[in-house]
Amino acid sequence: MDNPLLTFKGLPPFSQIKAEHVVPAIEQLLSENRRQIDDLLAHCSEPDWDNLVQPLAELNDRLSKVWSPISHMNAVVNSDELRDAYNACLPKLSEYSTELGQNQALFKAYQTIANSAQYARLDQAQQKIIDNALRDFHLSGVDLSAEQKMRFKEISQQLSSLTSQFSDNVLDATQAWQKHITDQSLLSGLPDSALAMAQQTAQAKQLEGWVFTLDFPSYYALVTYADQRALRQEVYDAYVTRASDQGPNAGEFDNSEVMRDILQLRYEKAQILGYHNFAEVSLATKMADSTERVMEFLTDLALRSKPIAEKELAELKQFAQAEYGIDDLQAWDVSYVSEKLRQEKYSISQEELKPYFPAGQVIKGMFEVVQRLYGLQIESVAGIDTWHKDVQFFSIKDENGELRGQFYLDLYARPKKRGGAWMDECITRQRIGDSVQTPVAYLCCNFTPPVGSDPALLTHNEVTTLFHEFGHGLHHMLTRVDYLGVSGINGVPWDAVELPSQFFENWCWEKPALEFIANHYKTHDSLPADLLDKMLAAKNFQSSLQMLRQLEFALFDFRLHLEYTPQAAEAKSDFIQSIIDDVRRQVAVITPVPYNRFQHGFTHIFAGGYAAGYYSYKWAEVLSADAFSKFEETGIFNHQTGLEFMNTVLAQGGSRDPMDLFVEFRGREPSIDALLRHSGIAA
Repeated sequence: MDNPLLTFKGLPPFSQIKAEHVVPAIEQLLSENRRQIDDLLAHCSEPDWDNLVQPLAELNDRLSKVWSPISHMNAVVNSDELRDAYNACLPKLSEYSTELGQNQALFKAYQTIANSAQYARLDQAQQKIIDNALRDFHLSGVDLSAEQKMRFKEISQQLSSLTSQFSDNVLDATQAWQKHITDQSLLSGLPDSALAMAQQTAQAKQLEGWVFTLDFPSYYALVTYADQRALRQEVYDAYVTRASDQGPNAGEFDNSEVMRDILQLRYEKAQILGYHNFAEVSLATKMADSTERVMEFLTDLALRSKPIAEKELAELKQFAQAEYGIDDLQAWDVSYVSEKLRQEKYSISQEELKPYFPAGQVIKGMFEVVQRLYGLQIESVAGIDTWHKDVQFFSIKDENGELRGQFYLDLYARPKKRGGAWMDECITRQRIGDSVQTPVAYLCCNFTPPVGSDPALLTHNEVTTLFHEFGHGLHHMLTRVDYLGVSGINGVPWDAVELPSQFFENWCWEKPALEFIANHYKTHDSLPADLLDKMLAAKNFQSSLQMLRQLEFALFDFRLHLEYTPQAAEAKSDFIQSIIDDVRRQVAVITPVPYNRFQHGFTHIFAGGYAAGYYSYKWAEVLSADAFSKFEETGIFNHQTGLEFMNTVLAQGGSRDPMDLFVEFRGREPSIDALLRHSGIAA
């Protein structure tokens, strides 16, 4: 029987892909790629773009297009069989990647191209690919001794397996806990939508009453709205101790040793490559030019934010004591009391807004924003093979009717789907002969699914999340670059990748955009002016507390990879915990309980590519806020400004330095003033 992973053309045949197809397909492709790379090197005595670089890109593109649906299904329809097959492939792919990076003949061929007269005849994108490749050869250990190369390969394989194990542990720990309640009096304060969702979850499990889980919509409902303080504490404790040595499932999916091993291996890799620490390795491919610059940036933002955050917390504590008799405000009270304070100050809640944000209307409104900014038409496409019945598929065409991109949209939380929200590549744009390979994206969220006969209703926070991920998707799909290595988000420094996503969030807060994004699911009324005014007035409610929370994560991540050494780890009984404790002493105004194990579920840095790079969110937020300020000057739907942004930042991908693209769009280098203004923090 044919293996569908090896025979499909175009979009992946998700319904046909089985776990048993995975390992044979990857092994065959790796074998074929190795053989063809050897042939390429053997027959190009004078290497150039056409006889080496482009054929190599096409080989790796085929591998990528097969691996993409495998890794994606492992994230969205996880099963034991698929997970085993996926994990079995990781060391094989890691070995192949390291082999390429350490291939002396390939390295010398790229050097030959870079040093030849033909390099000057290549266009800017092609030159960038050559330059990036030479940098990446060094980062892959091409300069190492044979013994060091072997160790480097072992480290890479071990890290690949450990990061996957970390992610698996978080998913398993999230799925392992549930709260079954049959006494409705325990659920006072919860909105009807949260009760209906919990009842629907119980019915799916053939249970009476209500079932709550650690999937974020369910967790968020309890910790934000439940009047029962003990219930809030119970779900909080379970959530912040996932995959750790603490909490209700203590030790069962514990990531403690996994994290220690990951840090040790990253440090060893840095040492082998000649860097002092892994933070320096991380910055080798980013905009930030030094670890000192990153630390100064984060520390400066924290210093600006902390005094305001302290005032916000004092207000919250006073309100908690006066209105709810809570003298000892705890972490499990913060969301609950904050929501009450928000309602007190602005007479508005996320729950009150939800009827105005049915998922279908939000999607339609989001597409309208894109149409007005960039002249793009987005249409639903029926009959596409997907991995779940809720998944939708869309195509994007420009003003000339040209197909620019396509994407899958998977909005809702469900069992066996990893948490969070993300965009990933399915197919990447490249030109092959006279044809262009259309880029395709996966856009995934974990929103509350439809309940009963009602459509899915989103909080405004979820609307912002959707816009964020679609901003990433537009970066991937609207590229005009014809070469894989710098097409879309490829080759874009990690601390610039968040620019398009955070930039697109701004339209969720603009009155003219909200007029068609928000529409009541029953009455079809627009968001009333008084509600809109309240929402905008509440925009920066506790913004400094939120800023400090993100800076806490960023500083913890960066210091962890900057300061780790085996000696430092040995000197402290728990190096990781000591770093996060120290960061909290420095910047946090809300101190979590001692058993909080946030780090054990921090997949961004231990399993998601953000190691020593979580600062990117704030770094790119400076860029995105300043980029949006041009629309504030010219009009938020100014088509000319929209086209300028599309044709610089979005279209050129990784083919040019992101600072050059920013300056081309904005006319100057970025200023932090717009971010501080948007966040309600004085410049």
